[in-house]
Amino acid sequence: MNPFEMVAIIVVAVMIASVLRAKYGHRHRGDGNEVSVQERAETRRLQDEVKQLKERIHVLERIAVEKEDTLSRQIEELRDR
Repeated sequence: MNPFEMVAIIVVAVMIASVLRAKYGHRHRGDGNEVSVQERAETRRLQDEVKQLKERIHVLERIAVEKEDTLSRQIEELRDR
């Protein structure tokens, strides 16, 4: 086996290890793989914020559709005159 083949094999092995590590979520932490209380609280806060933003978007979409329907109705009423 020549040196170039060996380098290629090492590169492929490192790439495969990186993909597997990313896929299975291995994280290096000083205190093990446990999620800290602060991280859980932050995650919960962010989830609540996303939920609130989704509700706001839903309301804004409903308002936009209502205004569009009202405008269409008014245009049709003007055409009928």
